[in-house]
Amino acid sequence: MNASQKKDFKTYALEEIKGLKAEIPRLEELVKPVAPDNAIGRISRMDNIVNQSVAEAQLSKARVRLVRLQEALKKVDKDEDFGLCVECGDPIPMARLKAMPETVHCVECAE
Repeated sequence: MNASQKKDFKTYALEEIKGLKAEIPRLEELVKPVAPDNAIGRISRMDNIVNQSVAEAQLSKARVRLVRLQEALKKVDKDEDFGLCVECGDPIPMARLKAMPETVHCVECAE
């Protein structure tokens, strides 16, 4: 991976991290339970429970993605082999690195 590609990846990762750090607190608010004494109605309470489950899944994915991006960002400059497949040594496509920053395999070797 050349210096320009590393710079592009770092810019992408920093923007993603910034977005995730803004999104996580919003999701944390959505997963807070509704007090039982709050009279919102049975159907609304059930709807709220479903929405909380969806928000919990999104929150979990956002936290995992944040950690993976932060780790990849640390490796970009430290690891001279960042962006190269550990199996064949070919470059890992940028789209794959953006989707899965923790990946160490190209598409062919991952299969």
